[in-house]
Amino acid sequence: MKTRLLALAAILCAVAVPASAARMYCGETSVNQHDFRTVPDYFLKLVHARHFTDDIEQGIRGESGTLGGDLEYTLVHIPNHPRALNTALRLAPRNPGGIIPGAKMPIECYFERAVRFYPDDSNAWLMYARFAYAKGRHGQALEMLHKALEIAPEDPAINYNIGLIYAKQKKFEQALPYAQKAYSLQFPLPALKQTLVKAGKWVEPPPPEVEAAETADAKGEERAGDSAAPAAPVKP
Repeated sequence: MKTRLLALAAILCAVAVPASAARMYCGETSVNQHDFRTVPDYFLKLVHARHFTDDIEQGIRGESGTLGGDLEYTLVHIPNHPRALNTALRLAPRNPGGIIPGAKMPIECYFERAVRFYPDDSNAWLMYARFAYAKGRHGQALEMLHKALEIAPEDPAINYNIGLIYAKQKKFEQALPYAQKAYSLQFPLPALKQTLVKAGKWVEPPPPEVEAAETADAKGEERAGDSAAPAAPVKP
């Protein structure tokens, strides 16, 4: 019995990993790490030539070593590299164990590091949301997409993906404004609109000039209402 209790205690200790330890598992800032948006051109070219060739981007084979090793090198040194994150996203279904052969980190670490180091990068949040959604974590994906939207409200892909999740949840009224926004920004994929049309919930967005005029009218009425509002009665 004592042996069983000790074994159970060991299991519980192993499971109860603090958040800081889990974060350390994905690693801290690496030497010579760069934000993709400001990475020096010479460094980007060097990484692309040795660790992110066309074959690596397509998930075919590595260049300096293994496919997983080269992709990981790219994402360790440029964590929010959008094309490299997209490659990791596409490789995830091929590696159900969660790690690309030749890599050291789980695939999810690439996305976690991108948003942790560069939380103001809307695309990093979008990519992590897509990964989470593919894993069935739809609520988490939606939260991440809303974080991305706070940073880039005019991004059509972010609006589209939020609308798509709501539509798949059959929350069509919530999906509609995001769909309208995405298509007004010329998002090319038709699936969201088709879903709303099929559900009888699609409404064409007003032309930009009409929408602007309605907004201006509403603001004018609000100001007029404020000026015409009766003064609060003065207590005797």
